[in-house]
Amino acid sequence: MGFLETGVPLKRTAPLLHYSSAAGRRPRLRSRVSRFLIKVDYLHWAFAVAVFFLVVVLFQAFLPGSTVEGPPREWGSVLEGVGDLDFGDGIKFVPTELVQRLERENREANASAMAFGGPLKRFPLRKPQLAVVVPDLFPDAMQLKIVSIAAALKESGFGIQVFSFHEGPARIVWRSMGIFVKILPIVTNPETTVDWLDYNGILVNSVQARPVFSCLLQEPFRSVPVIWTIHESSPALRLDEYSKNGQFQLVNEWKQVFSRATVIVFPTHSMPMMYSTFDTGNFMVIPGSPAEAWEADNSVAMQKDHILRESMSFTSDNFLIVVVGSQFSYSGMLLEHALVLEALRPLLQKFPSSNASYSLLKVHILGWNFTSAYKKALEVIAEKVGYPSSIVEHIVINGDTNRYLGVADLVIYGSFLEEQSFPNILKQSMSLGKLIVAPDLNMIRKYVDNRVNGYLFPKDNISMLTQILLQATSNGKLSLFAQRVASVAKGYARNLMASEAIQGYVSLLEKILRFPSEIMPPKAVEQIRPGFKEQWQWELFANVREDHLNSSFRSHKYSDNLEEQWNLSKIQSSFNTKSKVDEALISIDWEEERKIEMMGAGKITEEELDRSDQPYGSWEEVYKNVKRAERASNELHERDERELERTGQPLCIYEPYFGEGTWPFLHQTSLYRGISLSSVGRRPEVDDMDASSQLPILRDGYYRDVLGEYGAFFSLAYQIDSIHKNAWIAFQSWRASARKVSLSRRAETALLEAIEHQTHGDALYFWVRMDKDPRNPQNLDFWRFCDTINAGNCRTAVSEAFRRMYGVGDDWSSLPQMPDDGDSWSVMHSWALPTRSFLEFVMFSRMFIDAMDTRMYDEHHRSASCYLSTSKDRHCYARVLELLVNVWAYHSARHIVYVDPISGLMEEYHRPKSRRGKMWIQWFSYSTLKSMDEDLAEEADADHPGRRWLWPSTGQVFWQGTYEREMNKQQRQKERRKHETKERIQRIKKRARQKTLGRYVKLPPPDGSGYSNTSRTI
Repeated sequence: MGFLETGVPLKRTAPLLHYSSAAGRRPRLRSRVSRFLIKVDYLHWAFAVAVFFLVVVLFQAFLPGSTVEGPPREWGSVLEGVGDLDFGDGIKFVPTELVQRLERENREANASAMAFGGPLKRFPLRKPQLAVVVPDLFPDAMQLKIVSIAAALKESGFGIQVFSFHEGPARIVWRSMGIFVKILPIVTNPETTVDWLDYNGILVNSVQARPVFSCLLQEPFRSVPVIWTIHESSPALRLDEYSKNGQFQLVNEWKQVFSRATVIVFPTHSMPMMYSTFDTGNFMVIPGSPAEAWEADNSVAMQKDHILRESMSFTSDNFLIVVVGSQFSYSGMLLEHALVLEALRPLLQKFPSSNASYSLLKVHILGWNFTSAYKKALEVIAEKVGYPSSIVEHIVINGDTNRYLGVADLVIYGSFLEEQSFPNILKQSMSLGKLIVAPDLNMIRKYVDNRVNGYLFPKDNISMLTQILLQATSNGKLSLFAQRVASVAKGYARNLMASEAIQGYVSLLEKILRFPSEIMPPKAVEQIRPGFKEQWQWELFANVREDHLNSSFRSHKYSDNLEEQWNLSKIQSSFNTKSKVDEALISIDWEEERKIEMMGAGKITEEELDRSDQPYGSWEEVYKNVKRAERASNELHERDERELERTGQPLCIYEPYFGEGTWPFLHQTSLYRGISLSSVGRRPEVDDMDASSQLPILRDGYYRDVLGEYGAFFSLAYQIDSIHKNAWIAFQSWRASARKVSLSRRAETALLEAIEHQTHGDALYFWVRMDKDPRNPQNLDFWRFCDTINAGNCRTAVSEAFRRMYGVGDDWSSLPQMPDDGDSWSVMHSWALPTRSFLEFVMFSRMFIDAMDTRMYDEHHRSASCYLSTSKDRHCYARVLELLVNVWAYHSARHIVYVDPISGLMEEYHRPKSRRGKMWIQWFSYSTLKSMDEDLAEEADADHPGRRWLWPSTGQVFWQGTYEREMNKQQRQKERRKHETKERIQRIKKRARQKTLGRYVKLPPPDGSGYSNTSRTI
């Protein structure tokens, strides 16, 4: 979080920050906010008792007992007597860590622009995109606030898309602004999942929009900046209950969600302290909300003041003064209330009554943390000052502040605490049309003009409060001038602090968002028209304001539902585990189980005999044993149905992905197979390939991000004989599915038929066109588009890579021609090739990427600076590699065929006849590339260079010398085995044999007699 900065001794600030375990033994309050604030100030009551006795002594010693107005000398003597008491000046919430982080990122972004010495260009072709997530579309104050912020952002140049979990009347508000709204389910499924990478930032409004974080916590969406605005206090108030109930997993889930947000914005400075348990250094306060004005309008519409007065046992003749103050607790609060009561005492004579126990004047002191001890202290002070027992009443606020403020004639702000923002309680009073009287604190004086929209009195001259009250009242009512002041304040309060809130969000987005080079930067906050940045958009809600459940109630209801779901899932988990075990035991056929067990025992015995030494036997028995072992091993490998179906197909389409966030976009049919770039986030129970286990370099997060889909290409090519059995191979990006440009069933059938009939021969089929890409709204040609998405340095980077790759002179700067002939090119790694051609393309790509890595690795790995991006970028040259297949296919004379992803219709682009004289055949021929590949392999195999070198880690290292070495090795092993066999035969022939010791002869039986048991040994 930030820290609390104070200019006064720490003896006063310590109670504000310290928590006590004894807080749970205090009397239970009616408000959760009250209980929380009690915990914040656990030493308050010790100070209160001491101050109480001190105040009593001071009042008895210094204050006059019977005069109506004391001279200024007496007030001064009182202040001199209490001058050493602390009123709580200087409390501040400062988001130190967040400010430092944003400043550091800004410095690094500026430094990265100059890291390579070359200019970084911008090509403002499209608007920055912003996603706004709201919990529902009910018209309330929070909806008004986010609509006003979105209107200002739209005016500054953002494209905005709204997502909501529930329908509501506010949809027409967004529609009137030209903003589309999409309804999301609470549980995400493949049909409704959003590709959050399409947005440069996300604004999440309210705790109730928490379900969206289930996606944002997963890769690859963890890098998208998220600003989460929290207005509710329910999770913070329930934190202790979760801990007491042992729901630590629920607490950890909240912490995980809080840590995901880039910035968490609160509307008041007290809320960061309430959520301090979840703070990870990303808290920020942007004050300002239309909630007070909205609630005031609803309160007035629902119940008139005179009806509300009657319900609270007040008459129209009563003059009610409400004393309010800060939400914070501090040692000087009791003294402040005593001074205000003394300043109000002269009004007793202006409201005389025939009954000594009853007065038309009523004084209500509102607070969030009044206990019985504090109330008793105020009652004693009121009695000492001279108030009858029925005048002064102490009320603990229980959430419905409008109920008490609505019946008031005048509101006094009795706190001298210097706060960082305008007090909400004063804004609420002004919105209700109540006259406010407040001390001239810095933050109050900023918004209240004395005698224009309120009254101000000096903090160090509280006698002015008495004079103001006497001037503002006339004949038991507010004076006409005071009523006009209150009326002006009511109109002024409708847009009070709207400018700070709206401009605060615009400025925050300017600091945290980093845009690609093709994005048009939004306007600065100074360039936004005043009508969008200085007021709330009330007029948009003129016809949709309806009486719905207030946002606070919905927040508590959401927290209740979340707890119920968590408890239910926990119970169901334990119940399902037990029931599954019971069901499994009940369903067993024990007789059948005995038979199976006996058969298994027989097999085990047989296997043990097979493994034991058996001196007798024939080669036939050996062969049988081997076959039986092979059959057993094959039975253990139960092949997936999709894997079996895929074996007989001519084509397999691989879908590279990284992280669980991409799962809803992946296909489930046998034609497709996923390739996970990391072992973490791999789909369970699916025949997906783990690229990192095939190619170890992908375990390095740096190269996994830099290579992107090419990591899948290289890992597949590295072990292609054991993985890919099909004649053709294809790839499709999961983002193509998200953008609805993936192959339909009809297009899949058309592609398979074209491959089987060899319609176009050795061709590159693709189905995502460059001229339809959202990054290319102006239909730029190939190299201009590449420059646009790579900060203007694509041609330079490709030229340098070719120069390093082919070893040409430094003065060479040519580029392969990619003519603008009216046809389009492939983007988003969605294409198909013959498997043999794919291996040739991988061979070319490995050398090209190695050349780029040699140029960029040092600076990019050290600081994430990349001259192909205008800001820090983990995927430095991924946008160049996205287009590389077009260069290779065009200049290697492959047919290039576009497949319509919907209809399956095919059209050949860039026909070979039109390429004559433009292709670099010699540079891209197989013989040239193979010769270069073997040279690199020989260098890596023979010289073993000690320098860092990417190429050997991206695939096989093979050349003629490797083949010859393998052949020689096999020949030596063959000769060694032959020699060992000869030696064994010679040893058998020369083995000494033992001579026969004797022979058994069985004699024939004698004639006419039985069998004889005699024998003879010779």
